Amino acid sequence: MKTFWRYVQIQAFVFVCGIVGPIFLIGFFASQPDPSLKWMYWWGLFITAADVLIALGLASATDGRRSVKTRTKKVIEGD
Repeated sequence: MKTFWRYVQIQAFVFVCGIVGPIFLIGFFASQPDPSLKWMYWWGLFITAADVLIALGLASATDGRRSVKTRTKKVIEGD
């Protein structure tokens, strides 16, 4: 549960820094249907997905329960 709350804290900070992704998505869905706004959807989706993946990676990297040696071994073995 500690890792989950760490992830939530990191995710909140990442969304503060990368708020443009959700803003693009809100702008796209709040506006009238217009084919020229497709870029807002795709860039918003890409930026938001990147924010989530960055937060997951940081939360995983800062997990204190596993040692660096264990994480390195798992990466090398492909687990």
